[in-house]
Amino acid sequence: MRRAFVFPGQGAQTIGMGKALADAYPEAKAVFDEVDAALGEKLSTLIWEGDQDELTLTRNAQPALMTTSLAAMKALEAEGVTIEAAACVAGHSLGEYSALAAAGALSIADAARLLRTRGEAMQAAVPVGVGAMAAILGLDFAAVQEVAEEAAQGEVCQAANDNDPTQVVVSGHKAAVERAAEIAKAKGARRAVMLPVSAPFHCALMQPAADVMETALASVDIAKPAVPVVANVIAEGLNDPGEIRKLLVAQVTGSVRWRESVLHMGTHDITEFWEVGAGKALSGMIRKVDRSNVVRAVGTPEDIKAAVESLS
Repeated sequence: MRRAFVFPGQGAQTIGMGKALADAYPEAKAVFDEVDAALGEKLSTLIWEGDQDELTLTRNAQPALMTTSLAAMKALEAEGVTIEAAACVAGHSLGEYSALAAAGALSIADAARLLRTRGEAMQAAVPVGVGAMAAILGLDFAAVQEVAEEAAQGEVCQAANDNDPTQVVVSGHKAAVERAAEIAKAKGARRAVMLPVSAPFHCALMQPAADVMETALASVDIAKPAVPVVANVIAEGLNDPGEIRKLLVAQVTGSVRWRESVLHMGTHDITEFWEVGAGKALSGMIRKVDRSNVVRAVGTPEDIKAAVESLS
């Protein structure tokens, strides 16, 4: 059975995540220490003992989730499961940075600094209240693209996240997104839910953040990953550092093609997915793409032991 390691995106953050891993594995604790040093602050204290609202701020959530994912990866490695146990890796939005760090394309310190920059730039790109995002449930990606185009009316409205066959997220100007929610319901969507986010991610309004990331990524070393990384914006595997750099910039304004990414991995005979880090959101999406997929959450010491035992 071929497997992929996948890494969660924003929304999975919880106070206390990764603490049990850090207590059980010195290698996991070292990841939190490395990120604290890279950022020049005790992000680990916020993650383990802080306020949920502060952790959820984009500038904190992005490096925090990457740190927790890499701590879980280091715990797996301590148990003898290396990145080569996966045929490829992928991550949802910020999770792509986690995937790249897990595969050795980015250092943990560089990934942490890039995600702090990315979080701050995405937050600053659009004034609070100007943008919005909404989850459209019950329409496929093509249908939601049509809804977004109809709702735009001269404003920005894009299908931003193609999560699974039943959930697509739209992003853009607040009024346009609200129009999209109403149009989607009129076209048969089961529900349209405005999301509690601080900015309209993965749409053209994020261009100022993409410009910031282009500059930030230009000064960072990117190595060839140990296994292919399935990139969000093309839903295909790649291992060329120059292409990785270019697509990380495009990712800021581009759609997260997660459903297509899972299908792409399936065409390469991948039927088992380990969600490495916090939560189980990706596992649910992956099952909805193909019910035959085997999924496993790997975010606690107990999860690590069970994952290792599954290989024997």
